[in-house]
This record gives sequence, C-alpha cells and structure tokens, in this order.
Amino acid sequence: MTGTYRRTTVPEIDGESLWQRLAELSVVGRATGGGVTRLALTEADAQGRRLVESWLAETGCEINHDAIGNTIAILPGTDPGLSPVLLGSHVDSVVNAGRFDGCLGVLGAVEVLRAVAAGPRPRRSLAVAVFTDEEGTRFGRDLLGSSVACGLLGPEEALAIADSEGRTVEHELRVHGLLGTAPLLVDRPPHAYLETHIEQGPVLLRENLPVAAVTGVVGTSWIRITLTGAAAHAGATPMEMRRDAGLAMSALRLRLHALTDDHPGLTVAVGAMNTLPQQVNVVPAAATLTVDLRASEEAVLAKAESAIRLLAEDAALTYGCELTTCERMSRTAPATFDPGMVDRVAGRIEAHGLPGRRLWSGAGHDAQQLATICPTAMVFVRSQRDGISHSPEEWSLPEDCTLGVQIMAEVAIDLLND
Repeated sequence: MTGTYRRTTVPEIDGESLWQRLAELSVVGRATGGGVTRLALTEADAQGRRLVESWLAETGCEINHDAIGNTIAILPGTDPGLSPVLLGSHVDSVVNAGRFDGCLGVLGAVEVLRAVAAGPRPRRSLAVAVFTDEEGTRFGRDLLGSSVACGLLGPEEALAIADSEGRTVEHELRVHGLLGTAPLLVDRPPHAYLETHIEQGPVLLRENLPVAAVTGVVGTSWIRITLTGAAAHAGATPMEMRRDAGLAMSALRLRLHALTDDHPGLTVAVGAMNTLPQQVNVVPAAATLTVDLRASEEAVLAKAESAIRLLAEDAALTYGCELTTCERMSRTAPATFDPGMVDRVAGRIEAHGLPGRRLWSGAGHDAQQLATICPTAMVFVRSQRDGISHSPEEWSLPEDCTLGVQIMAEVAIDLLND
C-alpha cells in the first residue's frame, strides 16, 4: 500500500449528477461542429460561471469573487478558524474545445461539496474555486486567475492586460460583475488543494488504467516573435533579391522543432503563424509566430528560452530580414507536488483495487500555482480517443470521471478532519 490514510466515512459521489452537469455546461458556448468555445471573460464564460455558481449556491455555501474574478465558495466547518481544504479548476476554454477540460474538476468539486453538505460538518471548511482564465487564449497569459490568487502576479498588472481588441481584464470583469473584494488565497493559504482533471494524453488509455496520481506539472514559456522583411511584387522581384519574412518564419519554425534534439524532455509547439500584408501576390513584409516551450526541469526550459533569440536572429539574417520582436508572453515554472499529498491520492487509488500509478503532467494546470502556497495534488482521469484534448473529440468515460471525483472526495474528507 502506498501512503497512509484514515478510514473515515466518505459519501458516495453521484455519478449521474456529475455527468448531467457536464452535459448541461457543455451547451453553454456550444460551437459549430459540437465543440465548446468559452474564451475567458466573454459572455459565454460568464454564463457558464453563473450556472456553476447556481449549483454551488444550492449547498448553502458563501460565494464571493476576488480581485481577479476568481469564484470562491465556502462551506463552513465546525472550526472555521482552521484553514480550509480547497478544490477547483476552471470553466473557460480554448476555441472549439471539448466538455471535460477544467470542467470535470469544477463540477467534481460541486459534487464533493454537495456530498459533504448533506452530512455531518467536518472540522475544516471546504472551499471550491473557479479560476479566471486558465487557458490564456484570449489575453495571452495562462493561469491568470490562479497566478494572482497565489501572489505570483500582481492584481494591478493582471487587470491591465488587454486582448487583441484592446479590452482589458478589468473592463471585462466589471462588465460581467465578477470583480470582487474577497481576500486572495495567498493572504490565507488553504490547508491543501486538490484538483481532478482529464489526463489530456494517451498514457492511461494505453495502460488500461482509469485514474492516476499526478506528481507534478511541466513549466511553460510562451514567446512571441516578429520578423520584418520587405513587401515586394510576387512576380517582378527576383527570388534572390527578396527579403521574404514568411520564408524566414518557415525556416525558424523548423529550427525551433530541432531544439528538442538538443534538449531532452523539451516540447515545442508553434501555435500561431501570421504574415502581412496577407495578399496572394505580395511577398510578406512581416511575419509573427508564437512558441510554446514546456519542460519538467527548470534548467532545460531556461536553456531553450536562451536559444530561441539566437535562432530567430540567424533565421532573419539568412533571408535578409530583421528580428523586431522576441518577447515573453507568459511563463510558469515547473511544479513538483507535495509527496505526502501524492501518497494520499495513490493510496486511495490502491484502496479501490487499482495500481497507484503516478504521472507527470505535460499540460499546465491551476494546481501548479497552488503548489507554491499549500500542499497540492491532482487526480488524473483517463482520456479516450488517443488522449485528444482541446478538441470536440475530447472524451472520457462516465465511470472514470466518477471514480476520479470519488478519489478526490475521499482524500478531501481525510484532509477536512486533519
């Protein structure tokens, strides 16, 4: 048996209710083709948040918002002076996403809160957080709400961040009534934090395991690069006389991919590429691309970041262009979760007759920010369809989702009675 835990009375999670709520929330922001689009602080995101808050309110808990709009719901324990146990995740999405990413953690927390509220109150309070803008798609800063909540990003700086149309985070929070005055979590850290999440990868599916304990989360660095050349006629300008920014961008894209050969454990993705002036018969005058770097080791991530500017400068020089922008959009350090918390999760998994599998997460999660202020752990739930995520094809089985939330509930009950 991995880890130790007390055999406390744990209510059974209502799997049918969990599945129904996942389906109901997936209707909010439904995109063409069956996916979900709830970009942070849009009306769809706010509508989804209001729906979740209505379910939280049914338990009789207090619901407030903090300075970055995170929803914080608290069910008081018998000793409210003790720090609470916190569960949570997010409900914002990328464009044309699935129904499980983030939402399983939030709605699983709702079900745990309902189960706890229906029985004898534990010593510690139970809190649920719905974090603002985990994805970073709209404002270019991932883990925004949890970063502010944990003191890793100042509220003033975060509120001033604007989207591509110039709308600031503060403006959108005010529009949707989410700007609040509740204390940030860093001012009174939780006793512990737990999050249930789909794996978003194929490992558990390949190993035929429904759940796993997460040991940590990779660090992420987002970088925006702009190369400038010169617009020219696509037919009249000889090939050798062109300063083609689009060609320089393509060459840089290949060189970025080759970074993984020299940096074991590194992943690289170029998620957005754009050229100007976007005309079929004009050689591109400028090109912009975004780079997503991830690694479980800080040294690997930092070394790759240092290499990118040199690669961009070389690609620009090779094709007669200039590097005009190489700026960091967002950065999150790798996080290793509390070993004792991971043991608790693995122990509960084994108590269900399953191997206490432990996995490192290749996707970013709010949990990695919470790990900087309190003991933290995650439960991974098996993803189907080759682990596809950030897609309408994202899928997990009802029984796996229920089991993952049940394990979170069992660990939470232990913690609530610490």
